[in-house]
Amino acid sequence: MSLTAVEPTEIALSPAAMRHDGTPRSYSIRTLGCQMNVHDSERLSGSLEAAGYIAAEAPESADVIVINTCAVRENAANKLYGNLGYLAGVKRERDGMQIAVGGCLAQKDQGAIVEKAPWVDVVFGTHNMGSLPALLERARHNAEAQIEILESLEVFPSTLPTKRDSASSGWVSISVGCNNTCTFCIVPSLRGKEKDRRPGDILAEVQALVDDGAIEVTLLGQNVNTYGVEFGDRQAFGKLLRAMGGVEGLERVRFTSPHPAAFTEDVIAAMAETPNVMPVLHMPLQSGSDAVLKAMRRSYRSKKFLGILDAVRERIPNAAITTDIIVGFPGETDADFEDTLRVVEESRFASAFTFQYSIRPGTPAAEMDGQLPKAVVQERYERLQALQERISLEENQAQIGRTVEVLVSAGEGKKDAATRRFSGRSEDNRLVHFAVPEGGAEPRPGDVVTVAVTAAAPHFLIADSALALDRAPLFAVRRTRAGDAWDRRQAESCGVPATPAAADTAPRVVSLGLPAIRPR
Repeated sequence: MSLTAVEPTEIALSPAAMRHDGTPRSYSIRTLGCQMNVHDSERLSGSLEAAGYIAAEAPESADVIVINTCAVRENAANKLYGNLGYLAGVKRERDGMQIAVGGCLAQKDQGAIVEKAPWVDVVFGTHNMGSLPALLERARHNAEAQIEILESLEVFPSTLPTKRDSASSGWVSISVGCNNTCTFCIVPSLRGKEKDRRPGDILAEVQALVDDGAIEVTLLGQNVNTYGVEFGDRQAFGKLLRAMGGVEGLERVRFTSPHPAAFTEDVIAAMAETPNVMPVLHMPLQSGSDAVLKAMRRSYRSKKFLGILDAVRERIPNAAITTDIIVGFPGETDADFEDTLRVVEESRFASAFTFQYSIRPGTPAAEMDGQLPKAVVQERYERLQALQERISLEENQAQIGRTVEVLVSAGEGKKDAATRRFSGRSEDNRLVHFAVPEGGAEPRPGDVVTVAVTAAAPHFLIADSALALDRAPLFAVRRTRAGDAWDRRQAESCGVPATPAAADTAPRVVSLGLPAIRPR
């Protein structure tokens, strides 16, 4: 049975959320890890605010600091304890400050965190994020650390109150957990077996986001394309993508991450035939060596992987494909690594997240023979990075001259203030820095800008077509509901009433058996 909940999880107001003078205590969340962690942090923010806390204007001055951790890479643990070491001195100088650690590393290390850092007040796991306000209150009342790690989900995370970071885009979890047994990965033991949400609950959350102004949604799951395994429908993910096409006002749909072993033709067809599903695919390779893939327990081989890319590009010729690759897995030979370079060359990835293998205690790979010297792994890693940098540059240079639609972002940064460049993501998720014409109206985050690509680098595109002298300038702004939602958020954060038009159309709190969603 699925763990779907039909009602949102209620978070009670907490006495610990108030200072002695009756003003609310502030919080700050530091996120280490993947998109799942980023979305989890939105839920932690929502839970804390439902309990009465407020977001700190200056994160370093917060009364409560929450570190949401990852356990997949070794450097995530180093970052956690580095953060905690610094915060020990801060806490000594600040009466009443609390520190909480949650997420995958908390689920894994549990009480060891308090042993290493006894100034931590709360440790909670991946299955009980909604308990954070109560644990903070208990730690304050009892004047001792509270550790609560559950072995299975307390409630489905998507029923928790959620404070969305973006007005234009939102994450939507379709499943949690993983049924695979990759030898390098500790995620299944930390997040449990796959649990799927019912399609109706997913669609209701998507509709609530759209009603609140969002025009882009990213579907999240440890393996999104195995969605439906819990309720016995192996084509459920393709059906879900097609259903996204029926959500009026939803302009862009993305998803991450699929598994090559379960990637089927019906999903490719759904991507190609559903207009608002974007032409981008993140397909984790991990290694181009069949021998290494077998040792990793990745149930596909390089030929099948390349066949998937060919099939996607046949139906979606302009698809941008990205990947994950691990270098230096135990037993990886020079020939194995050369196979990886060959597959990367053939795959023509738009970009790749490349990682040096690191031992994660508790995984089968940690006990394998053939652990490679750091110098060998480093040399291979640098060769792979150089190859992918070249390919990324070539693939981006092939975009020069193309007209693209860019969803303007609030957080990607401006490339160059002197040219009044703004930034955002194209339909295929490439980062685009674009110029605004002199005297032209500046687009709002959430608006969509039409421009032409004029230059390229390995990790971004430049679109200065608004400044063209040798041809007609190309620059058009389409104001969107997402831009209106951003305006409302800005007005509310400044205590200024929204414009009458925005106020008349602003949705109120939405409750669809899902997180309450408030316009910002």
